[in-house]
Amino acid sequence: MRNAAILAFVAAFLGGVTALLAVIREPRSIPKGAFVVGMILLAWESIFSGLAAYTDLGGDAVKYWHQWRLVAMAFLPGTWLLFSFSYSRGNAREFLFKWRFFLGAAFVVPVAVAWLFNHDLLTVGFTSLQPDLRVLRLLVPGQILYIALLVAAVLVLMNLERTFRASVGTMRWRIKFMILGLGVLFGVRVYTSSQALLYPSSGSNELFLTMDSIGLLLGSALILRSVLRKPLEVAVYPSFTLFDNSLVVLLAGFYLFVVGVFAKFVQWVGGVTSFPAKTFLILILLVALTVLCLSDRVRLHVRRFLSRYLQRPLYDYRTVWRSFTEAIASRVTQEELCVAAAKQVAEIFQALSVTIWLVDEKRENLSFAASTFLSPTAAKTVGLEKDEALAVIKAMQNDPEPKDIESSKDDWAAALRRCHPTQFRTGGSRVCVPMAAGQQVLGVMTLGDRVGGTFLSLQDFDLLKCVGDQVAAALLNVQLSQKLLQAKELEAFQTMSAFFVHDLKNTASTLNLMLKNLPVHFDNPAFREDALRGVAKTCDHINHLINRLSLLRHDLHIHPADLDLNDVITRVLANWNGASGVTLVKNFRPCPKIPLDQEQILKVVTNLVLNATEAVAQGGQINVSTAQDNGWAVLTVSDNGCGMDPEFLRRALFRPFQTTKKNGFGIGMFQSKMIVEAHGGRIEVESELKKGTTFRVLLPVKKQSK
Repeated sequence: MRNAAILAFVAAFLGGVTALLAVIREPRSIPKGAFVVGMILLAWESIFSGLAAYTDLGGDAVKYWHQWRLVAMAFLPGTWLLFSFSYSRGNAREFLFKWRFFLGAAFVVPVAVAWLFNHDLLTVGFTSLQPDLRVLRLLVPGQILYIALLVAAVLVLMNLERTFRASVGTMRWRIKFMILGLGVLFGVRVYTSSQALLYPSSGSNELFLTMDSIGLLLGSALILRSVLRKPLEVAVYPSFTLFDNSLVVLLAGFYLFVVGVFAKFVQWVGGVTSFPAKTFLILILLVALTVLCLSDRVRLHVRRFLSRYLQRPLYDYRTVWRSFTEAIASRVTQEELCVAAAKQVAEIFQALSVTIWLVDEKRENLSFAASTFLSPTAAKTVGLEKDEALAVIKAMQNDPEPKDIESSKDDWAAALRRCHPTQFRTGGSRVCVPMAAGQQVLGVMTLGDRVGGTFLSLQDFDLLKCVGDQVAAALLNVQLSQKLLQAKELEAFQTMSAFFVHDLKNTASTLNLMLKNLPVHFDNPAFREDALRGVAKTCDHINHLINRLSLLRHDLHIHPADLDLNDVITRVLANWNGASGVTLVKNFRPCPKIPLDQEQILKVVTNLVLNATEAVAQGGQINVSTAQDNGWAVLTVSDNGCGMDPEFLRRALFRPFQTTKKNGFGIGMFQSKMIVEAHGGRIEVESELKKGTTFRVLLPVKKQSK
């Protein structure tokens, strides 16, 4: 027991030193605060474990120290989950907001259980088989704390794995030992928590606490290596998907399944005493396998061994090209494309440092796009000057082949070396790859710090050339797609603007007709009153259009109410009084009420009457009539004006921006057709050159309210 106590104290000391160094070296941030508090809690928990193992004062003293250990443990789930959701993540705020309720529960529930049931977490007794053996028995509140720790440990490992997967290059190298250390620490906690839940009355609790101390000791040693490295801002953007291809879920599920089955088997055969050691061995093997899988150097040596002794090519080109094209094919922005390309190049060529610089629109400078080791802030400090960028672009234009810039004495190569600083003295040569589509250089990719410091072969240069050309082609497609999207957005904006301009034009035409009639009917008091009402109504309509302009919608939404079509048309023609020299004939027959959006139908009637007015000459006539015909309410507007060409009727009448009028916009009939069809109706038209035009608007009567 004394050895277990010493081990616990040493682990607590190393954990405290790790927290202290993190306070000194790392900048202030949420993950730093959570890490420091988490390491201090682990250190205090280990101290209480050591005191419990050291004391020989009887059951009450042992229970006392273990109660405090469990209280310290109650703060671990929330603290370390907070760290895992925010560590090295550029989108940490989104993760914290999404999981805020779960984080709150992880803080509140275990602490509340430890506080409310402080004296009922565990009990101390003796076994009947070994009366002298002191036994710790977890009660239900204590088991709840272990369940919370087990769930939190698995989730912490899953979050760290997700962060590690999203990182690449030197970013991965920077955080690797932090994640490995915490992986060992919480991997051991998964084991000990599961054992404590399987055997709450086991006499081997001291063994589990010793394993916790070993886990803290090894984990702190690995974390210290990460803390003592040169600080670097790391910001990765992992997916929000929780169980997306998670290795932790696979390993944890496999481990807990094997342990559960193994426990039942051991209980059946009666060999309980050796079970903890065997399950711990399973955990160690899984952790060791995970460490080997995460080692870039091990994977590189395996590939070289297979290539050298089994006559296998260094690259499986079909697999490499398929994964590379799949990774960049679905990217719709230059930023996403460059990030995906940099990550793929880093993995294919085992280069920890990859940076992509893009040529700007004026082709005078290179702007930072993506990197596996430079943050945007760091890129600004090492970026190229305008003269240097022009020299690089010219050199790439003259010779669009991958180049080794390490030994080149050209000024442009020196500039690229400066903006791509080496992270390792034995990282091999730095290389630049022009990204050219045809005769146009779209960007430059630089890479270096290869795993093992190996130089690129001719085989590597050939593949790099293909990669650079493929990225350039994808960049060109993205740029063209963005230009096409901008053109469509501009076209949509112009279309919607034209709708409102057309409404304003109709309003102005109404006022113009009123002004033309004003000299003739000015002495008529009734006309003046109607004119004033018309002006007020027109102002209200203009204000309404302005309000609608601030709430543009792409889809037409109608709000129908049961209305009499004759009443709606009468409102449009109330202040019309006809244009000077034009006769307006009205013939309204009784129609049942039908569901209409009054505002939209008013636009249709206004469009038709204005078009007819503009089509007729002096002495012309416009007929507006309504009728009911075979389940339809029919509005007919006809004139004896100039008419329309059959070709225009067939191809362009209801298309936007197509018009026969000198000052028209070609919007009215397109808009009217949309409105009528939204009501479930249709528009029919008959026209003959120099004889006139007839529009028939058919609206369904059968859709009237029941």
